[in-house]
Amino acid sequence: MDPLTRTIVVLIILFLAAFTGSAFGFGDALLAMPLLTLAVGLPTAVPLVRLAGSTMSIGVLIGAWRQVDIHAAWRLVVASIVGVPLGVILLQLAPTGVVTAILAVVLIAYGIANLTTLPLPTLGSERTSYIFGFVAGILGGAYNTNGPPIVMYGVMRGWSPKRFRATLQGYFLPTGFAVLAGQALAGLYTREIWQLYAYSLPVIGAAVLVGGWMNRRFEAQQFERLVYALLVAIGVVLLISG
Repeated sequence: MDPLTRTIVVLIILFLAAFTGSAFGFGDALLAMPLLTLAVGLPTAVPLVRLAGSTMSIGVLIGAWRQVDIHAAWRLVVASIVGVPLGVILLQLAPTGVVTAILAVVLIAYGIANLTTLPLPTLGSERTSYIFGFVAGILGGAYNTNGPPIVMYGVMRGWSPKRFRATLQGYFLPTGFAVLAGQALAGLYTREIWQLYAYSLPVIGAAVLVGGWMNRRFEAQQFERLVYALLVAIGVVLLISG
């Protein structure tokens, strides 16, 4: 693949990923990582996805920060930070495939159960955010998959589409910055990555606007069903990739 074609492919992938993240509040990294890995290789894909994801989060929050559930977001962030070291330990002790498969089955079962309208518990207290954030931190530290528990928490809390999208980005942005700092200290950011990132900025901006427009037009019930379907899709991808 010549450099121009590769750049175009990267921009298309980042647009689709940023649109998904902006419209639903999550799913951008899961969509972008396997595709970008095929296009530019894992060493370039990992930091590029993190840069693009953090930029997308900033773009969403600029227009939707008032919708963030601050109380839930900071609890989730703090609990995740506590859980990350345990995730690193888990990475050394537990087989990656086993933990990934368990997470995938939980997501698929939860999504299907909701799509088939089976009665499932709802969360009435914000204190449970510590539990979900802690689990997210463990999964993030071990396998860079901190999103699913946060998504499940937002669904079980019954957030509106606008609050769901904004609060998830309010969580992902500070945790994403922590990952960015770690990657920078590890020297992962090359000239090529910065060039691709610079080219992608207008694309990410456009995707955030289009995704935000889409999010505002979701009805609550329709949005929930789409989220459940996306959770099932994420579970399937995790099973295949694991």
